[in-house]
Amino acid sequence: MSSLLSDGKCVPCEGGVKPLKGKELEAMLAKLDKEAPDWEYWETNGGGHLGKTFRFPDFKTALAFVDKIGAIAEAENHHPAIQLRWGWVRIITWTLSINGLSENDFFLAAKIDQIEDSGEMKRSKNEELNF
Repeated sequence: MSSLLSDGKCVPCEGGVKPLKGKELEAMLAKLDKEAPDWEYWETNGGGHLGKTFRFPDFKTALAFVDKIGAIAEAENHHPAIQLRWGWVRIITWTLSINGLSENDFFLAAKIDQIEDSGEMKRSKNEELNF
């Protein structure tokens, strides 16, 4: 059995499930960094979030990337926040129902990172964007 995050399957998360915290969260962040580097973690309103910015040479390529993310999100029934502008896509994921991170967020982040690079996509480290 594979232990890759990208092989994980998102399962519905309902109230009562606790967000990842402490050593469990640290282990998942380390695993994500190894499998899909450059995702950042932060807390807002008491809950954890994951985010990453991707750069592209034009709007068309960025939009195609968003479309691929949409297909993954639908297949996994776990939907990130997506910000799109010319040459940039910003992904933010968290599990709203638990106001924090679940395994699903890590599975989704790793799957997004695996979207095949057509040769036109240039991934970037998280950079400050002025939306």
